[in-house]
Amino acid sequence: MTIRVLLADDEPLIRAGVKAILATDSEIDVIAEAGDGREAVELARHHRPDIALLDIRMPRLDGLGAAAELRATLPATSVVLLTTFDEDDYVDAAMTHGVDGFLLKAADPRELLIGVRAVAGGAAYLSPRIAQKVIARSGNAAPVVTAARRRIEALTGRERDVLALVGRGLSNADIGRSLFLAEATVKFHVSAILRRLGVDNRVQAAILAYEAGLTRGDSPAS
Repeated sequence: MTIRVLLADDEPLIRAGVKAILATDSEIDVIAEAGDGREAVELARHHRPDIALLDIRMPRLDGLGAAAELRATLPATSVVLLTTFDEDDYVDAAMTHGVDGFLLKAADPRELLIGVRAVAGGAAYLSPRIAQKVIARSGNAAPVVTAARRRIEALTGRERDVLALVGRGLSNADIGRSLFLAEATVKFHVSAILRRLGVDNRVQAAILAYEAGLTRGDSPAS
């Protein structure tokens, strides 16, 4: 099945480079390109892509603003932010806007393809560099770890297993294969996890998994 992508970046050279990388995958099709966030939202409403791949810093409307509008008006379109900036404030802001993925332009081109495919498959995806920053920040801040572990106490053992795999970027189908569960059962668990944790999406759940140590194989006390 073709993954239909809307690409938005105010630098034509960057757009061309990203498009060329995506074109190496025969199942990914860039159906529209935008030079700013406002144009991206308008084109998304017209084309209804599977994924909107947005730069953060753009004129008229930045990527965060565009992400917020798309989440509100086109919930079926997944939003992935692509940027050269990996400061904590950008990552935190992206999480609050309910994005499905966060990729860095400086990453290996293969990571772009992996990230787009993961999100298209229903998974959350964070660039490994972003995940490392989250883990490092959590490891250096005991209160963050403690708070995250308290929050996951509301989960059952099976839900923690599922959350750990969500944190590792697995799709529902991959989680099902790993835990020998039907995909529908995984979807049920993921919905319950989001509700119990009080988060809006898989990326926010993945952040909690990182902070609680689930992705590192830690065993938080229940």
